[in-house]
Amino acid sequence: MKNFLKILAVGVLLVSCKQEEKIAMANESDSNKFEPNWESLAKHTADPEWFHDSKLGIYFHWGVYSVPAYGSEWYPYRLYRVNEYPDYKEYHEKNYGKLEEFGYHDFIPMFKAENFDAENWAELFKAAGAKFAGPVAQHHDGFAMWDSEINPWNSADMGPKKDITGEILTAIKKRGLKTMTSFHHARLRQRHDGDSTKWDTYNSHFAYHPDYPTSSEDEKLKMFYGNMPQKEFDQYWLDQVNEVVDKYSPDMLWYDVWLNHVAEDKIQEMSAHFLNNGLKTGQEPVLIAKHDDLPKTMSVLDIEQGGKKDVSETVWMTDITVSDKGSWCYTHGQVYKSPELLLRNMIDVWSKNGVVLLNISPMADGTINKEQRDLLTGVGSWLETYGEAVYGTRPFHIYGFGHAKAEDGAHGGQSAKVEYTASDVRFTTSKDKKSLYVFLLGKPKAGTKINLGKLNNIGYGPATPVKRVVELKSGKEVTWERTERSHSFVIPEDVELSELANVFKMELE
Repeated sequence: MKNFLKILAVGVLLVSCKQEEKIAMANESDSNKFEPNWESLAKHTADPEWFHDSKLGIYFHWGVYSVPAYGSEWYPYRLYRVNEYPDYKEYHEKNYGKLEEFGYHDFIPMFKAENFDAENWAELFKAAGAKFAGPVAQHHDGFAMWDSEINPWNSADMGPKKDITGEILTAIKKRGLKTMTSFHHARLRQRHDGDSTKWDTYNSHFAYHPDYPTSSEDEKLKMFYGNMPQKEFDQYWLDQVNEVVDKYSPDMLWYDVWLNHVAEDKIQEMSAHFLNNGLKTGQEPVLIAKHDDLPKTMSVLDIEQGGKKDVSETVWMTDITVSDKGSWCYTHGQVYKSPELLLRNMIDVWSKNGVVLLNISPMADGTINKEQRDLLTGVGSWLETYGEAVYGTRPFHIYGFGHAKAEDGAHGGQSAKVEYTASDVRFTTSKDKKSLYVFLLGKPKAGTKINLGKLNNIGYGPATPVKRVVELKSGKEVTWERTERSHSFVIPEDVELSELANVFKMELE
């Protein structure tokens, strides 16, 4: 009996110790959680290694605005500003009827997405060389592209009758890619504040117009058109983001502008919720925003349709379109960038410590047309050959040199449509500093001598660090020379060069 009591006592003691250990671990876990304040959130590593290494992601503007396919994804913004954009009203009434009778929300049943194939899309993204991908989860227009219990205007209950976000993120994850969702709905709220004379307020996506459904008092329509008080809207904004995080655990949240119009405490709550979800799931989450919408201590800066003008000490991103003019969504007669223009500007971004987020434009029925598919697979084919010089690399102390003239970008930095040639040179280096990659942004003539200048601090090692220079595709060694004033190499006669861009690898001591 005494032995039994001793064993029982030991058992109780062990159970008690394990419970205390669990409590201690829980307390330690709680202490590591992010609190909804800037000081706590600043402890987050904004640019984890995987993101720095990734270099290329793909997302897509696809939604109700893809149905009229006119002008751009800003169709609903311009549609109700009848004095400022009369052509939109004219187009709309010619094709769909009177604006008083057929509003923007009436397009939703026409957004059927019958050709949407998440597996096919994800395979295309992988073939393009993307390391992460995902949807515009909600644009300014208030239509949620996921199965939402918060927003009644969503793709699972209306239109496609599919959980677009869930299906595509599942397919992307299956292929070993990271996932992202982008949110643009901070602009949704109508900021007329009850004053009907301010119906054209710029900071609201929908104009409050007394003749149209944007001014409706119907509770459901008010949610769609953002016709609600600020405090109510702020919570609505937050609840939708948190729902996506809880349901799908994306690796990245990307924000368009206008976060400054959402209450600061809601932005902090959103950030803490997302980062804590990453702790729970073992992910290394990334927050991305434009301008000063999020502190740079805990987020990555995005520059729309542009890029840095020099090497950046920190990782940054640019979101760019495959379309050449105007629209992020599919529009009738859409024109696309040439493969040369697209890829060479991407290389410039990579040379300056940037990551590219490439936008494509599916049609309303879910078709990604041949022109866009060819662009994506063309980029992917080039990366399959030259990816060693891109993925996992780091910037050199100079990004390069050349004769191309870069115009200023509309959203900061330089334009994403610079016309580069083979006379323009860009650099990246391997993480171990044993390789310097030299990009020629075009196809040089055989026999051309490429003078790289002194390349101070090349390799960060000996005075003469170059062992040899090879053309990356073939691995063929090329003739090179070092003088007191320059490093140079000669384009070989017997290698097949790319029309898009070429890479030479300088192997270092």
